Amino acid sequence: MKYFKKLIGERIYLSPRNVEDAEIFTEWFNDFETTDYVGMSNRVISLENEKEYLEKSLKEKACFFIVTLDEDKVIGSISIENISNMNRTGTIGILIGEKDYRSKGYGTEAIQLLLDYGFNYLNLNNINLDVLEVNERAINCYIKCGFKEYGRRRKCRYINGKYLDVISMDILAEEFTNSFIKNKNI
Repeated sequence: MKYFKKLIGERIYLSPRNVEDAEIFTEWFNDFETTDYVGMSNRVISLENEKEYLEKSLKEKACFFIVTLDEDKVIGSISIENISNMNRTGTIGILIGEKDYRSKGYGTEAIQLLLDYGFNYLNLNNINLDVLEVNERAINCYIKCGFKEYGRRRKCRYINGKYLDVISMDILAEEFTNSFIKNKNI
């Protein structure tokens, strides 16, 4: 599969999504080790469902695959969705599907690249996300990237016989001061 280096970082780049990788995502979204932490374990994702979703996401402004620079290997997905141009807001979603690439900084780098793009190219002012209280790895990553908790919805997600809180976090453009995209020209 051919990937395109839209946003280049230190070890990864973000490439526009394509439907041809639907099989990889179908595998990830049917693995409890992956889906329990993003609250999607109650869904059964077929290859056809994933192809439809990926085709739909092609119309979004900021939906990317996370690809390693050294191997051109897709390890995850990241996006800013629900973009409101009037309010200058959007919501991040991220998934590191390849287990060997978790807890190694790839998610942090992908978020930093996407925040740089969201604030400095899409002119967003507020980017938010939701995370399950049990996903400590993700929460620590988000804090490292500058996100702050602004709310919590108590016991609103049911996973594996337990009700869990969802933590809402966000970051403002004025709080994001670094530059991470290596292939900028201006």
